[in-house]
Formats: sequence, C-alpha cells, structure tokens
Amino acid sequence: MAFNEIRPAEDQPFGTFAPRGSIARIIAWTRCASGSFLGRKFAFALRRLGLNRLKGQPVDIEALGAQMRLYPEGNVCEKRVLFTPQYFDARERELLASRIRDGFCFIDIGANIGAYSLFVAARAGRGARILAVEPQPDIFARLTYNIAQNPFGTVKAVACALADKPGELTLFLDPANKGESSVRILRSSNANSVRVPATTLFALMQGEGYERLDAVKLDVEGAEDLILEPFLRDAPEALWPGFIIVEDSRGRWQSDLPALLESKGYKLIAQTRLNLVYERTRS
Repeated sequence: MAFNEIRPAEDQPFGTFAPRGSIARIIAWTRCASGSFLGRKFAFALRRLGLNRLKGQPVDIEALGAQMRLYPEGNVCEKRVLFTPQYFDARERELLASRIRDGFCFIDIGANIGAYSLFVAARAGRGARILAVEPQPDIFARLTYNIAQNPFGTVKAVACALADKPGELTLFLDPANKGESSVRILRSSNANSVRVPATTLFALMQGEGYERLDAVKLDVEGAEDLILEPFLRDAPEALWPGFIIVEDSRGRWQSDLPALLESKGYKLIAQTRLNLVYERTRS
C-alpha cells in the first residue's frame, strides 16, 4: 500500500504532493495562459486533462503568494487556484491589494481553503489582522493546514457560520462542490447537511477585539444579506468596513442588499461575473 494511502493527506509534510511530470507541465501551461478567449479556452481544456490525471490526489504548490495544499477534485475554488490563479477573482484582488496598508484588518467570510486570506497576508505585513471564517469541517481542516504552511502569523481561522443571530444552524453542502455551502437551502437536490455553531459578524468582531475593519469578503452562497443587514443595523459606524467584496447573489437574497449598502454610504465600484465590489464614500 502506498504511503499516501496509509495516512491522511493533512498529516503528511508539505511537498509530499508536489506536482511532477505531466501534471507539473499542465499546471505550468495553464498558469501561463493569457486572458484572451482562446487563452482561456486552452487553459480550461488543459485543466480538465489535469484533473483527470490527478485522480483525486491533492497538489502542494505556491499560489497567490502562499503555499497551499489543494484538492481540485470536487472544489471549484481549489481547481481555479491550482490551475488558473491568474483568472481567480483577478479584478477583485487587484482592487483589494491596492487598498492594503500597515495594520490592515480583513475578515474573510466563507474563507474556503484560505485563498483570499493568504493573498492578503502575503501582502499586508506583520501588523495585519486577518480572520478566516469557515464553518464546513472538511474545508476548515484544509484551511488550517494551509495557514500553517506559511510564515505570516497574521491569519486566524474561525470554525463557525455567520448569520443574523448566534446559536446553531444547519449548513447545507453540495457534494459536487465542497466549497459551496450555505445556511440557506442550496439549489442542488443532492445537498447534504451538517449542524454548525453560528454567530453574528458584530459579535465576532467584538469577541476578537476589532476596533475597525478595513475590508471584508463574503462568499456564503446567498446568505450574505443575513450577515450584512444586522451588522449594519447593530454595529457602530466605526466598525463598518471601508471595502466590501460580496458574492453576487441578488437572485437569492431576501432583502435588497445593494440598496441597503448604498443607503449606508457605499458605492458600487466594480461588478464582475461572480462578485459585487463596494467602497464606502462617506463616514
């Protein structure tokens, strides 16, 4: 029996699953692909080939300025970060990076395996404070592993869901995409569920002693309004983030979140295929 069949992958040292041979070449080619239509088509075709050759194995690699162990089979986020990080929320990351400064405070809600958190940590310096919030147990294990492989010392993982009230919630999981989880019922009829602890964004910030929040990213599959609406109602303005990246789930929100953000002084500065980006223009 092979060594990697005896021990769980997270127990093995980083580098055990370094890409070699044809997999290494495929990853290099996909990462060099241009952003043109033909470049993306080429990259996505090679990505499918790479996934087939990996046969579910993880890959140890550097991406977005950090070392990560990525499981691209069954998690869209990890697939994108492994093979085509240049396409991974490129506009959103560009805008976020331009706002990073000394002492940057960032909360990554729906952190998945830590792509955004580690991207910020790689650029923000030792004075940063970063919370990576991820409720799904399997993904949380991958998140904490990735954090531990890097020397930043500024990222703290928090295993809970954020919602409109504290307590315990049912988290719905999509078996076809481990990164897709929500406290709202998913579109997939095959969704599984797990009970997880929950708190509010305001309570989390209070518990962690945050006195300000420079930026927040929310990707919680349609439950973003459950987090932001009570936060903007209950938290003092001094805690409101200056910059927000929120997954565009307008077809699933139960309230008009864009109108709420605009009423609180936020301006939409970018809209991409997946996300809305806001910045606060008045205090």
